[in-house]
Amino acid sequence: MASKSAHSYANYQVVESQESPLRTYLLPYFRHWPWFVLSLALALAGAYAYLLYKQPIYRIQASLMLQDEKRGTVDNTPLKELETYSPKKAVENELEVIHSSMLMDRVVTNLHLDTRYYRKASFGKREIYGDSPIWLLVESGKPELYKKMLEVSFPSSQSIQINNQTYPLNQRIQTPLGTMRVMTRKPISAETAPMLVQVMPQAAAVGLYLGNLKAEPTSKTSAVIHLTLEDPVPQKGEAILNSLINEYNQAAIADKSKVTANTLKFIENRLNMVSSELSSVERNVEQYKSTLGITDLSSQAQTMLQTAQQNDAQLNQVTIQLAALNDLQEFVNDKSDKRGSTPATVGLNDPALLGQIDKLSQLELKRKELIQTTSEENPNLQIIDNQIKDTKNNIEHNIKTMKSMLSRSQQQYVAQNQNLESVIRKIPKQERTLMDITRQQTIKNNLYTYLLQKREEMAVTFAATISDSRTIDAAKSSISPVKPVGIVIYALFGLVGLLVPTAAIAGKRAMNTRVMRRGDVEEVTQVPIMGEVMSKKHRDVLVVAPNNRSVIAEQIRAIRTNLNIDKHDSEESQVMLFTSSISGEGKSFLSLNLGASLALLRQPTVILEMDMRMPRLHQSFNIDNSIGLSNYLNGEATIGEILKPIPGYPNYFLIPSGPLPPDPSELLSGPAIKQLLQSLRQQFRYVIMDAPPVGVVTDAQIVAPYADSTLFVIRHGVTPLQSLKMLNTLYREQRFQNMSIILNAVGGSDASAYHFNHGYKNSYSYK
Repeated sequence: MASKSAHSYANYQVVESQESPLRTYLLPYFRHWPWFVLSLALALAGAYAYLLYKQPIYRIQASLMLQDEKRGTVDNTPLKELETYSPKKAVENELEVIHSSMLMDRVVTNLHLDTRYYRKASFGKREIYGDSPIWLLVESGKPELYKKMLEVSFPSSQSIQINNQTYPLNQRIQTPLGTMRVMTRKPISAETAPMLVQVMPQAAAVGLYLGNLKAEPTSKTSAVIHLTLEDPVPQKGEAILNSLINEYNQAAIADKSKVTANTLKFIENRLNMVSSELSSVERNVEQYKSTLGITDLSSQAQTMLQTAQQNDAQLNQVTIQLAALNDLQEFVNDKSDKRGSTPATVGLNDPALLGQIDKLSQLELKRKELIQTTSEENPNLQIIDNQIKDTKNNIEHNIKTMKSMLSRSQQQYVAQNQNLESVIRKIPKQERTLMDITRQQTIKNNLYTYLLQKREEMAVTFAATISDSRTIDAAKSSISPVKPVGIVIYALFGLVGLLVPTAAIAGKRAMNTRVMRRGDVEEVTQVPIMGEVMSKKHRDVLVVAPNNRSVIAEQIRAIRTNLNIDKHDSEESQVMLFTSSISGEGKSFLSLNLGASLALLRQPTVILEMDMRMPRLHQSFNIDNSIGLSNYLNGEATIGEILKPIPGYPNYFLIPSGPLPPDPSELLSGPAIKQLLQSLRQQFRYVIMDAPPVGVVTDAQIVAPYADSTLFVIRHGVTPLQSLKMLNTLYREQRFQNMSIILNAVGGSDASAYHFNHGYKNSYSYK
């Protein structure tokens, strides 16, 4: 055996592609273009079906203008100056009020929106509103009522079938789903089309329509609010928005009326008290004058009386303000049980205090709305409670400050009264007594007149209370649907149609455990690659023939060229070993055809069928396998007896495996194999050994020392990636002489990734 320390061939050189890495990456996907076309077509068909079954959605819009003092939209009406304290409108706050569940709950109740009616159409079902012939009112529903739509039909003009159960119309009925009434809105007959009815819990209906409602100002400086609602039934959407605007105005009027009513109640209480006091004083004056015969006071007494009356009038104003402050303080302290009410502020004109009361009312309103949809433990509710607490503290602080100031003023007026009284004491007793009584009469009279005036003002305000908003545009729906948008649906479904096969291919590639490309081999091992052979579903056993110019035949000839056969001037024979990692990687096919290509060079070539466990070569040519390699190794036959010519190839011979021996590995380990190869070297220029896979048995490693070179076959899509590590280990440990790799069955479009030159292929008209 002539072992060589260097390769007798040139490494296979891959032509560097001029194509971009992106194109190289996408080429495996282009190979599966029929799947992309099919998936895209199915996705577009799905989009078409979706558009047929999806009920169109319309957009309904309305606009509302608020009176916002900050934004200069307050109307200066003649009644404006009569208004007492009332919360000032701010667009930001009103947006929250309009979008509150409290108002929408009223709308859902008024319009019975917790029940939706559908009519079957050619494609799916379509919701109806005003066209529904019935009106289903649920008095008490069981949980099953809200889980599934009711199938409603009309067997006669006086009865209705709900889920195949017949009930009378316009009466209270007991059903397995609860107690309800079905009222007729239009004449019913047996020809009335069946319907589907969906009943929702009140809270679910409120949430549904609030989710479709959008309220926003037209700009940051505008007090005009645009209300937008999307709904499949334009008439229903318009009714919802108009009802919502009406409920908002009614709530604003009720809030303002509540303030006026509280003020009127306060004035009435004061009037009743002052009226009785005034009556008592007037009786005293009359009685005193009639008893003593006094008709009028002197000029000095009149002057003193006028001064005292002025001082008393101011003292009364202070007293009224102190009383209002006391009521306000009581209101703040007791407000935990009276949330949502508003205090009377008659006589108070401090802007800081009124602002704090305004803020408190807004916070109370916000808390009232929030508590309807959440619990006391909600963090947002706790934040509002803290703000309310802080505002109350500020109000109490202001009340204390004002009461302190007013108390000092009251003390001054009282002191001044005492001075006046000391002067009055100098007046004769009868006149002084009359003056005192007259003075009390004047005080009570002025106070009574003042309260009467305020009561009339409040009465006028209460009767003329109007909303602080104005409807600019009533609700109106769009002419054409706004959803679904056909081009968007087609684009989305088309994108899904492209992503599905892309993800499938990418997932398959990610889960792959087989060698799929040249890079898989080059990343793991440094074993040189001798050449590549493309994949073909049906190929002959011997593709290398004198007149065969197929791609595979030329690729095998290229491998022969890489062996540098023509550069060996010596007549020394070459022994080549073919093996692989597992069975089915094509080593027998490649070894047989490479031997054929060498034989076509008129070089004596013999191939040994060393895979005695699974021999296949002799079957390809129907060569008798009753005597072969195993017989020679056992000393039962000579070389001449086991050499079999391959038909059509004068210089090509085959040594079949012979009968399967019980111990092939031991048989190959004997001295006979060495003698056989020495004899074959003398008779043939090329000796090819088709050995079993190294990952299965050790036969290939046993005969490896007798080979001059080793060709390891890796098949695209068959060879496990894990086998490459074993190959690299064998290479580093030099278990085989001059090892190189042949990539077999490089598949389809992936061949482009190996940079085969299409121009070369076309110019020579390969088949």
